[in-house]
Order: sequence, then C-alpha cells, then structure tokens
Amino acid sequence: MTADLETSSDDRPTRWRAFRAGLERRPTLYLGYRIVVAVVGVAVLAAGVLAIPYPGPGWAIVFAGLGILATEFAWAHRVLTWLRDRYRQLMDWYSRQGLAVQVAGAVGTAALVVATLWVLGTFGLVGSWIGVEWEWLRSPL
Repeated sequence: MTADLETSSDDRPTRWRAFRAGLERRPTLYLGYRIVVAVVGVAVLAAGVLAIPYPGPGWAIVFAGLGILATEFAWAHRVLTWLRDRYRQLMDWYSRQGLAVQVAGAVGTAALVVATLWVLGTFGLVGSWIGVEWEWLRSPL
C-alpha cells in the first residue's frame, strides 16, 4: 500500500506530487489552495505562539504551523529551518546549565503563565464562579 503512495525513485512522481502538479496547471485553483494553506498555517502558528509559555506542546504547534506554511512558501521553510536550529541550540544550552538556572527558568515560566492568566482575567472569572470577588483577582484591563 505504501508503495502506491510514495516511491523510492525520484523519477517517478508520488500521488502527492501528481496532485500538486495538477493544481499548478490550474492557476486559479492553485491560488485558492495557497490561500487555504496560508490561512490554516497562520492560524496554527498563532495558536502555537500563544501556547508557548503554557505547559504542553506550544513549540510543537509553532513548528507544525511553520511546517504547514513551508509546504507552499520558501520564506516559511527558511524560517522553520532557522528556528529549529536555534531552538535546539537553546535547549542544549539549557540542559547543560546547573540546577539554579534550570529552576530560575521554571520559576520564570510559571510567573509568565500566572501573569498572563491574570491579565486575561482568568482568575477573576474563576473566582466569580466560586463566589470569590476579591478586587486583586480582576484583570487590569
């Protein structure tokens, strides 16, 4: 079955390449396809950027969004390659650091999450659900 989907030889097109070649022969359809890819890629990228400071797959979502964009746009492919290299360098550096730096990074990330939740009004909302109406829980916005 996988032999039908992809081939090991570069001279025989895969189904995906044949699909893309068919799209490229129809300029209007191809433009629509690129617009859909751009909208979906930017939406996934934006969700990933918002999710970076929170526990979970924030960076993975960013890379997924850039990967979607990179299927159609050369600039996104360059950005994805550059960002992936910098992320690996940062994680290598971070893992070589001592316990104090790693704890400071974790505390800083936790503080960023709490501050973001406070600014977005999450604490005031949840407090109102349980009957706690303290003024300092309300967002400054």
